[in-house]
Amino acid sequence: MKRAMLIINPSSGKEKAMKYEDEAVAILEQNHVDVTVKYTEKEGDAVRFARAACENHFNTVVAMGGDGTINEAVNGLARETERPDFGFVPLGTVNDFARALNIPMQPKKALEVLSEQHTKPVDIGRINDQYFMNVLAVGAIAEAVYDVTADQKSKFGPLAYLIEGGKALKDKTPFDLNITYDGKQWDGKAYLMLIALTNSVGGIQSFAQHAEVNDGYFHVFILREFSLPKVFKIIPDLFSGKLQNNAQVEYFPASKLKVESGHELVVNIDGDEGIHLPFEAEVMHNELNIFVPKE
Repeated sequence: MKRAMLIINPSSGKEKAMKYEDEAVAILEQNHVDVTVKYTEKEGDAVRFARAACENHFNTVVAMGGDGTINEAVNGLARETERPDFGFVPLGTVNDFARALNIPMQPKKALEVLSEQHTKPVDIGRINDQYFMNVLAVGAIAEAVYDVTADQKSKFGPLAYLIEGGKALKDKTPFDLNITYDGKQWDGKAYLMLIALTNSVGGIQSFAQHAEVNDGYFHVFILREFSLPKVFKIIPDLFSGKLQNNAQVEYFPASKLKVESGHELVVNIDGDEGIHLPFEAEVMHNELNIFVPKE
C-alpha cells in the first residue's frame, strides 16, 4: 500500500499553496492509497513532518512552499535509513533548486511532474550537521542578500542581488581564506566565496553551467579581486556560464572541504543566514530520489 505525505506551507507564495491543495492531493491519489496532508505553522515543522514520513515508511513526500519549506523537508529526509521519493512545488521567489532540476515555476505544471512519477537521484550538501540544496556563500555579497526586498526581487529579478552586492562590496576589503579540499589546499584573500551544488544561483541558471545535479561535486568560485570596472567584465561571463574562466575568479571542484578564516564571517546557506566560520561541508552523492520532468 503506497502512502504519500503532502507538506504545505499555507503562507507561501502569497498563500498560493492552499489554492493547489486539492489538485495536489488528487494527483497523489492516482498512485497512492493514502495521502496525509500536513500544514506548517512554525519553523522546523517541515523537518519534523518529513522525518516522521521516513520513520513511518511513507513512499512519497511532497512539499509545497518556498525555498525555506523545501530546505526543511530536505533536512528531514537526509541521512534517514528509509527515504521516500521526494517531490516539490516551488512557490518561492528564486527557486534555484527547481530551476536546476527543470521543474516548472508554474504550480500547475510542477504538479504535472508528480503525475509522471519519474525520479532522478540528486546530490545534496551537508554543512556541519545540517543539509542544503543549492549554495553556500561567504562575503559581502552573501550578506547583502538579506537586504534585498521583495519589491526589488519582483522588479529586477536576479539582478537585485548583483545591485545590492555591488553596493556592499564598494567599501569592503578582502578577507583571508584557508580552504582544505580533497587533499589539496587554497590560501589567499577574497571578496566572495560561493560553493554551488547546482548550476543555478540567485536565479541565474548559467552561474555554474557545467554543474550537474548529481555529479558528486561542489563548484567553488572565489572572487579574488574587485573594482567597479572589473565587475562589468565579470557580468558577461556570469550570464554566459564562463565565470570559471574569468581572470578575477578562482575556480575548482571539490567533493569535501573545510573553510577557515581569521575574520569573523558567517556563511549564507541557501539564501539564509547560517553558521560562523570555520565549517566543513561535503557532497551527499545521490542522497535523494526526486520527481523531475522526463527528459
